[in-house]
Amino acid sequence: MNPTTITAVDARPFDAALHEPFGIAGGAADVARNVLVTVELADGTRGYGEGAPLTPYNGETQRQTLDALARATPSTLGADARAWRELAAEIARAAPSAGAARCALETAVLDALTKRAGMPLWALFGGASRALVTDVTIPTGSLEHAAESAARWHARGFRALKVKVGEAGADDVARVEAIARSAPGCALLLDANASLDADGALSLTRALSARGVAVSLLEQPVAKHDLDGLRRVAAGDVPVAADESAVFASDVPRLGLAAPHVVNVKIMKAGVVEALDAALAARALGLRLMIGGMVESRLAMTTSACLAAGLGGFSFVDLDTPMFFVDEPFVGGFEQRGPELDLTAVTAGHGVLPRTKPR
Repeated sequence: MNPTTITAVDARPFDAALHEPFGIAGGAADVARNVLVTVELADGTRGYGEGAPLTPYNGETQRQTLDALARATPSTLGADARAWRELAAEIARAAPSAGAARCALETAVLDALTKRAGMPLWALFGGASRALVTDVTIPTGSLEHAAESAARWHARGFRALKVKVGEAGADDVARVEAIARSAPGCALLLDANASLDADGALSLTRALSARGVAVSLLEQPVAKHDLDGLRRVAAGDVPVAADESAVFASDVPRLGLAAPHVVNVKIMKAGVVEALDAALAARALGLRLMIGGMVESRLAMTTSACLAAGLGGFSFVDLDTPMFFVDEPFVGGFEQRGPELDLTAVTAGHGVLPRTKPR
């Protein structure tokens, strides 16, 4: 048997409390209900991957992720981890619409493979860089909470704030203006998570402009299939990012005349390989890149950091959710100093280990 043959796969749920609810337009999560996957190679090397389903984002749940992993595991056992692209295709056939499951299993395979080779994951993706600077998210909520959060993150050195907008009944103009006052000099990125229509999105950015508030990016202002609405907003004065509209790599060229300026790449949408291909497709079409995630621990976020730093050229970095965890269930990975994420210490795999070894 080849030493890189996959001999065991284990998937189990883990829950992690958050300091505050992570709210987006479609709802909020007060606990990260995620999944840990462990892959073992024939030589005993173990790799770890995280699935982070976010129900308000795309409807995926922890139970669905575990069920999808059960379907995908038979095609993984006995496979050679070195054929990781072929293996990713097999996993996709077994669980085509289970992005979190695909991500967890692919991450664990790539971690085991590169760990055995003594190679950092960022090097596998190209080794362009080992450092990133992230923004931090201000979830949906009250104006007072938004202003307090902005001031707190500003005091900690963050100079880019991602503001969740589009919550029903919220006065987003007042919230964003309060954030701008509380965090002077910060770049403001607004994320509607597909909750607005084109008229509402344009009205929001114009109202903020009239109040002297500059918006650096407006992410997914309209419904995922509303490409005409996306085109209308992208023709305005604020750069627009596609997120929900670009789940698979094949979605990127299909954006066509919608002409967003940026594509938000997330390994949790459809797996690591699909995210890599989406980034390459966007780059080939001259679109700028953003790296983001769901409500993920440092395991998945370090994997995303390795992808973005390894490829290089990401204009926007949104890898902040480990800071929302009360007790981080993993150790290792990137070192964080304020908004700076440093991958220098990652010397094999993604460098992340569970605090308590899985049984």
